[in-house]
This record gives sequence, structure tokens and C-alpha cells, in this order.
Amino acid sequence: MSLAAGPGRGRVADGQLPDDLKLVVDKHVAYIKSLDTRRDELEYHLTEHLRVSGIYWGLTALHLLGQPDALPRAGVLDFVFSCLHENGGFGAAPGHDPHMLYTVSAVQILAMLNGFEELETKVPDGKMKIAKFISKLQQPDGTFAGDEWGETDTRFLYGAFNALSLLGLMPYQRPNDAPLIDVSAGTAHVKACQNFDGGFGLSPGAESHSGQVFTCLGILAIAGELDSHLGEEGKDRLGAWLSERQLESGGLNGRPEKLVDACYSWWVGSSMTMINRLHWLDQPRLTKFILECQDPDEGGIADRPGDMVDVFHTVFGIAGLSLMGYDGLLEVDPA
Repeated sequence: MSLAAGPGRGRVADGQLPDDLKLVVDKHVAYIKSLDTRRDELEYHLTEHLRVSGIYWGLTALHLLGQPDALPRAGVLDFVFSCLHENGGFGAAPGHDPHMLYTVSAVQILAMLNGFEELETKVPDGKMKIAKFISKLQQPDGTFAGDEWGETDTRFLYGAFNALSLLGLMPYQRPNDAPLIDVSAGTAHVKACQNFDGGFGLSPGAESHSGQVFTCLGILAIAGELDSHLGEEGKDRLGAWLSERQLESGGLNGRPEKLVDACYSWWVGSSMTMINRLHWLDQPRLTKFILECQDPDEGGIADRPGDMVDVFHTVFGIAGLSLMGYDGLLEVDPA
């Protein structure tokens, strides 16, 4: 997720929401800033395996809220570097094994904080070292494993393309050098994951899921193959499936017969934005649903109204509002 204008962005007009239903920006900023101070709480230690990604989620939310400096830059960078391994991969926290997911989060944090110069100072040729860790995880069929144990997933394929593009090391960004990865094999795998309903699954033949739709569209977008693969007819078919994810409450689910969840405001909303079909959703109702998931007193956003908040749903709820052009939020790139 990067902070830039994306195609097909929506706009919720003034007067379409109740006057007392507003995004509690200051509360959300305070909530995110407080997360690292709760070290005496059990939840803090139970989520250690998500720490780097949690920092990325919080930092992204703060950027979108217009408070990019709310977390101490030097402290964040020091923690990220403490998770870096000799092989160029990052773990979720110091002492954790390197993994694609946390490597991607670390690269995204470095990109947002303009931390690549510090990386090169600490680790000579650090960007290339990270890129080689990622490239070695590509499998013969174009997929990427998450780590040395070999589990593959379109999340890891998307993460590889995302991180390498931020590092400036995708093949199209360095056409005169030997490619680090096989882009064509990766996009061919993604295309094989598309189903008759227009959606994409975890692997060829797997059930369509909104989260996998996001990863697959993101891969095709980064590779420059989104329009050529789908075309307008394909976008209509996929857009129809995605629009059916909106339920009576205004919230979105990941697949048929599942509960709504605020995080799908991002997974579905970003996908609809990438194919220029965001206007097919009832944006005022979705906006109302996200705002009702807030804790108006302590800040943070939950999966559903009345549930406990967490930083994961906070960032993806805010990012969903950004896609819909909510007043005061920075624009987010859907890919």
C-alpha cells in the first residue's frame, strides 16, 4: 500500500451521512501511538509474531490520517533493522525467522520513512541483498514460497512484486540487468487462479476470495498486465462478483455466506478501484458501516460494530474510507 492517487476513486457527498457520525481522527492517532506502550498486557506478547506488520499497519494509518510523524522515525527504523537477517530477509520481531510477509512489511516501512539510505549505510548493497532473499523464494511454476519451508500462496507472489517494485528492482525497472525474478511465470500463475465467476482463488481451482482477488489484481497491476488480461468484459464479470459482497448493513464480506468485516472495505474496495468499478458499491452505506465500527472514546476500528478494535482493522477501515475519498484523508494507491 503506497500513498498516491489511484484510478476510479470514489467520493461520498456531504449530507449522505448522519451529522454525528465522523471519523475520530485524534482518537485513532492516540490509539496507534499507545500500542507500543502496552507491554504489560498479554495481548502485546501474543502478537509478537505480527510485530513488523503491525508497525506497518499503524504507520500507514497515520500517514493516511495526515500524521506521518506521530511515531518516532529513528525508533521505528532501529526496530526494523533489528529484525533483518544475514540472508536479507526480515522476521516479525528480533529472533524470529525471516519470512516473505515480514520482509514486505519491512520494505514498505522503509519506503514510507525514506529509510533506504540508512539501510545501505548499515548493510552495504542492502536493497539488493533483500531482493535476492525474495528472488530465491520463487518456485519453478512462478509462485513464491513464504520461507525456506516452501509454502506457496498468491500473498507471497504479490508481496514479492510489491517489495521489488518499491526497491526499484523489478525487471522493467532495470532493463539492462539480468532479471531477478520471472515475471511472466508469476503472472501466468495468477491468471490460472481466476475462476468462472470472475474472482480469483488461492491457487488454480480454489474458491474465489476477496483477499486473493486483491493480491492477484495487484500482481497484474504492478506487472502492467491488468487491462490486457481482464478487458472491460472481464472487469464487469469480476465487478459483479465483488459488488455482491456488500450486504444489508453496508459492510462487505470475503466470499458468499460469510459475515461482513471492516477489513474487506480495503480488499474489495481496492479491487473495485483497480478495475474502475468502485461506483458499483453503495459507498455511503459502506462509509457508515466503517464509521460504526469505531471506538469513539478510545479510538481504533473493529471488524464489526461493538467488537474489540485492533490495528489491522483500523488501517484497512481507514484505507477503505480513503478509497472512497473521505474528507481529510490522504489518497491511497489501490495496488
